[in-house]
Amino acid sequence: MEPLTSLDWSQLETSEATLIARCRAGEQAACEQLVAEHQAMVFQLGCHLLGSRDEAYDLSQEVFLRVFRTLDRFRADASLKTWIYRIAINQASNRRRFWSRRHRLGQVSLDAHVEVHGEPTEATDASSPHRILASKELAARLTVALDALPFDQRTVIILREVEGLSYDEIAQALDIAVGTVKSRLTRARQALRASLGEVRL
Repeated sequence: MEPLTSLDWSQLETSEATLIARCRAGEQAACEQLVAEHQAMVFQLGCHLLGSRDEAYDLSQEVFLRVFRTLDRFRADASLKTWIYRIAINQASNRRRFWSRRHRLGQVSLDAHVEVHGEPTEATDASSPHRILASKELAARLTVALDALPFDQRTVIILREVEGLSYDEIAQALDIAVGTVKSRLTRARQALRASLGEVRL
């Protein structure tokens, strides 16, 4: 393990640097705090990338095990949140390749989508049942279209449109250039438009 002095503390927020130091020292409360602050983010990302709450739960366990095993390698060239995003994405990619080899990655059903994302908000006018059905159908179509994208394109579109990350944050999380982020987003959006037809993205 490399010494703590190799970390550029000046680039970190004091509270984050303190939390990392406490975790590295093996303080249980600090480790629990780190998980509590980031577990919802990891779980949500897992749901979107893997399409399954069970898979997302397993992914979360893997991610935080890896976080604590490799925390000494964390550097201040990105935020802790972005670094955890990178670990989560890599682990999700590994899980998808594992299941793909066994031909177990299928299209996400409408019921599975609702389980992960919840029921759509009801409209207030008299046509609300039709609107609810249309919203469910659109959500199912979008989920299928997303799942058909290559993993790298699916990842950038989710990080940008769902997680709300900036181009720079996505580039840091994926360890790629901002230009590559933009080109992947463009290809992902074009593919989604082709799949969804009249739906505007």
